[in-house]
Amino acid sequence: MAAPSIITPLPGPRAKALIERDHRVVSQHYVKDYPLVVEEAMGMVVTDPDGNQFLDFAAGIAVCATGHCHPRVVDAIRLQAGKLLHMCPTDFYTTPVLELAERLARVAPIDDARVFFTNSGAEAVESAIKLARLVTGRPKIIAFFGGFHGRTMGACTLTASKAVQRRGYGPMLPEVHHTYYAQCYRCPVNREPSTCNVECLDHLDQLFHAVAPPDEVAAIIVEPVQGEGGYYVPKPEFLERLRTLTREHGMLLIADEVQSGMGRTGRMFASEHFDLEPDIMTLAKGIASGMPLAAMIASSANMRFASGGHGSTYGGNAVSCAAAIATLDLLEEGLVDHASRVGAHLLTRLHELAARYDAIGEARGLGLMLALDLVDPGNVDVVLQGAFERGLLLLGCGDSAVRLAPPLIVTEQEADIAVDILDEVMRSL
Repeated sequence: MAAPSIITPLPGPRAKALIERDHRVVSQHYVKDYPLVVEEAMGMVVTDPDGNQFLDFAAGIAVCATGHCHPRVVDAIRLQAGKLLHMCPTDFYTTPVLELAERLARVAPIDDARVFFTNSGAEAVESAIKLARLVTGRPKIIAFFGGFHGRTMGACTLTASKAVQRRGYGPMLPEVHHTYYAQCYRCPVNREPSTCNVECLDHLDQLFHAVAPPDEVAAIIVEPVQGEGGYYVPKPEFLERLRTLTREHGMLLIADEVQSGMGRTGRMFASEHFDLEPDIMTLAKGIASGMPLAAMIASSANMRFASGGHGSTYGGNAVSCAAAIATLDLLEEGLVDHASRVGAHLLTRLHELAARYDAIGEARGLGLMLALDLVDPGNVDVVLQGAFERGLLLLGCGDSAVRLAPPLIVTEQEADIAVDILDEVMRSL
């Protein structure tokens, strides 16, 4: 595509009118990074009510994996909507649920896999918590600082990304403990990445000794690439050691791939970069190209919910499943490999950008799950606003990072446009 087209000062008059209406009726806690009103979107391009066009490197928080309104996904939705909108999968069989479950079970890095469908990543995580406790008969769960697993009560208890996500909601789910993730750029235990031996995991031994005896821990939940916490890619030894520890102590390992899964990192699942074989995996975001759907996957031996013991009225909705099947087709036909190639090109360009500006501390990521970590966290909002004013949509993550998570259809030319815009913004700092 050509450079984004900003023809009206932002926000334009139509956008302003809609924002004013929104402020009167929508929950006031929805504070936006910048005043974007989305009228329509196609492929990589988002258009506002005043005709301004933006290059989308946010993808609805890494949701629109196949781009906005991909024709094949839209056709699948239309076809399914004309046949069946909804029958609860808890009570009845439907073809879309069966076909999607077969597809996911085939590609998941879990042997003899079975699939449970929900509506959101948070619900998938809630399901994983319940299943882990049920299977092991143990109460405790261990998660990581910087982790984000959702905002429902159990998922929110596991989340430790920002205090505002927990403030005022206590008491939280009992028997949940947190330890350090491999956030190498700002190492939580003051080691040098080049010489560290993942000492961040040593804190687990303190947890085991002091407050969480290993024989009482049901599971450890981890993002193979940490998302909201800052798009951190751990050293392979981190996940290897974690997998060894969980097996040694009879704990389940839950891989939260809500953001990193479905081709985002250049493999179908981020776990594959590390040869990680989790016991339970959660998926959402990119699974259905924007339709509400999520999944929890576990082995047949571990999927032990009793009849009536767990369920979801809308999880596995027929239309959402049809969209997910079309999405999987596109991913397997080349979008995952495309994400790997374009992601490598984009990361190279981001490294070049980081070398030119002292304000950038690090460029990092895998595939199209990339971030620029800024030395001064206060510059994140400045960069987001500056990019918006130049027609580029970005989001922050962690305390100091700007994430780049475009649809997987992004081209190298579009990646270059995004970096050129970021170059302009960094110069303006």
